[in-house]
Amino acid sequence: MPVDTSTEVKAIARYIRMSPHKVRRVLDQIRGRSYREALIILEFMPYRSCQPILKALRSAVANAEHNQGLDPATLVVSQAFADQGPSLKRYRPRAQGRAYQIRKPTCHITVAVAPNVEE
Repeated sequence: MPVDTSTEVKAIARYIRMSPHKVRRVLDQIRGRSYREALIILEFMPYRSCQPILKALRSAVANAEHNQGLDPATLVVSQAFADQGPSLKRYRPRAQGRAYQIRKPTCHITVAVAPNVEE
């Protein structure tokens, strides 16, 4: 399936309060699929990370439609990745007056769509 990456349009969801590792397992399922297929997959997957990914995907398609004048029916998810963001550091009290550090990870989700070129 050839994809025209010269007119690639992307959207980035930053500082999402979940582990990038958990987001990547969902992104691996939609990478390379059409917009319609990706919507169906994200709608019915049982993971919490589907919501921000769906939001980023819809934003990327809206950017492509509004800024580039592309048809959403022809779009394919060309890139989808999650980078690590800054971790929120919290402390939990433990036995004998000690403090135990808890890291709450964040991530940046990037979704890029490009028109599918059929040859």
